[in-house]
Amino acid sequence: MQIPNFQDVRQAYLKIRDQVHRTPVLTSQKVNERAGGKLFFKCENFQRVGAFKFRGATHAVGELSSKQAQNGVATHSSGNHAQAVALAAKLRGIPAHIVMPENAPKVKVNAVRDYGANITFSESTQEGREATLQKVVEKTGATFIHPYDNPDIVMGQGSAAIELLEEQPELDIILAPIGGGGLMSGTAIAASGLSPETKIIGTEPEVANDAYLSFKTGERHPVQSTDTVADGLRTSLSPLTFSCIQEHVDAIYTVTEQEIVEAMRFIWERMKIIIEPSCAVPAAAIFNGEIDVQDKKAGIIITGGNIDLDKLPWQD
Repeated sequence: MQIPNFQDVRQAYLKIRDQVHRTPVLTSQKVNERAGGKLFFKCENFQRVGAFKFRGATHAVGELSSKQAQNGVATHSSGNHAQAVALAAKLRGIPAHIVMPENAPKVKVNAVRDYGANITFSESTQEGREATLQKVVEKTGATFIHPYDNPDIVMGQGSAAIELLEEQPELDIILAPIGGGGLMSGTAIAASGLSPETKIIGTEPEVANDAYLSFKTGERHPVQSTDTVADGLRTSLSPLTFSCIQEHVDAIYTVTEQEIVEAMRFIWERMKIIIEPSCAVPAAAIFNGEIDVQDKKAGIIITGGNIDLDKLPWQD
C-alpha cells in the first residue's frame, strides 16, 4: 500500500472542502497561561458528525467507482468513523453496514442509527470486530472502508491540518492523538509538505501505548490494553499508518488516565467546548510538562465531541 504524499492530501482536500465544515481554530488565554505557550485548537468537534472522521470517510466513499459502491459500504468502529461512514454513504445514496463493539458509547450507537445505517454488534476485541465484519461483507457484498488502513482515509484526514496551517502558518509544533494513526498520518503528511520546519508530535494513553512502543523499537506492536477512557484511541497502528508515522513524525509521548481526565475537564471549564477524552491527550502531554511549548506556537487537532453526557469521566 503506497504512502500518500502531500499532493495527494492537497487533492483530497480540494475534492471534499465543499462537503465538510471548515472548523474554527480557537484559543484561550487561561489555557495559554497554563501551557506557557500559545495553543491553537483546530476544533473538529464542530465537524459534521462531531468528529474529524467525516473528512476521511467523505473522501473514501467519494472515491469509490459506481460498481464498487453498488452494494454499499461496510466498516467496524467504536463510534466516530461509524457515524462518518454512515453519513457519507447516506449523502451518496448507498447503504452502510456498520459493525460496532458491544461497549461502544450509546451516544455514538444512536447517532449511527440516526444516519440510517445497519448496525451489527461484535465483541469489543479487534479480532471480534474483524470476524463480524467479514461475515457482514460476505453477506452484503459491501465495500470495506477501513477506519485508518486506507490511503483515501489518510488523505482526507490530512485536510484538517491544511486548514489549520492556512490560518496559523507559523506553528512550531503540531500535535494529534494516535489511535489507529489515520489522523496522525494525514496531519504529518500535510504539515511536512506545508511547513517542513514544524515539529510533528503524536500523543497516546500510557495504558494503550502501541504507537509509542512501535515508534521507539521500529517494529509494530499491537495494543495490549483497551482499558483507557480515551475510547477513540483503543486501536493499533496499521502497516500504512506506521509507515507514515515513521517517515514524518518527530516524537510520541504518553499520558496517564488521570492526566487525560484532568486536561479534558480543564478544557471544558476554560474553553466552554465539549471534547472527548481522546482530544485531551495532546493537551495533557503539554500540561504535565512532557512537551515544552514555552514561548512557542502549538497547533492541536481536537478530534471530536461525541460523548455520553450521562457518563462523564470525572463523575463517580
